[in-house]
Amino acid sequence: MRFALLTITAALALAGCDSGEVPSPAERQQGGVAEQPVPANVTELRGDGLAAGAEAFFFAAGQTEVEAALGRTLGASLRTGSNDECGAGPITFTDFPGGLTAHFQEDRLVGWNWHLAQDGDLPGNGTVKLAGDVQLGTGRSMAEAAPGFTPVEGSTLGEEFALGDRIGGFIEGDKVTMLYAGTQCFFR
Repeated sequence: MRFALLTITAALALAGCDSGEVPSPAERQQGGVAEQPVPANVTELRGDGLAAGAEAFFFAAGQTEVEAALGRTLGASLRTGSNDECGAGPITFTDFPGGLTAHFQEDRLVGWNWHLAQDGDLPGNGTVKLAGDVQLGTGRSMAEAAPGFTPVEGSTLGEEFALGDRIGGFIEGDKVTMLYAGTQCFFR
């Protein structure tokens, strides 16, 4: 009896170690078509991470590797910083040309947001795009017609929406002005 209880407890402890956020290599190979690699000068944003050229990164990938790959596809980072007061805990961020900000916690990729360029930003060497039809600058009607589009009722941040269960965004006027996935530092 004691051995069975110990075995069950150990199994539960091991199951509790899985964050559930990053699919294992076996899960990534099961039941689906592998995602196609993107061109060398393209960064494709995905609900579970991003691809920078031929390199794909799920959330939880190492900061050094992600920043190096983004630097190759978009150009050198524009600025870095941190915010210790985020509700999700301290976040370090790195801005890249093309309006992409990568978010890191404990040296791991945890999120991204793609926004309009800020004052002084240089144009990127490459292209940032979201997998799918909705992009930064997409018109309201096209965004609203996208699969999985759902308005976020009662958002205190503006006109917010979700695209499925992993990607969110904002519309101002008649255009998409920001898209995001993963951990963010929004103060609601």
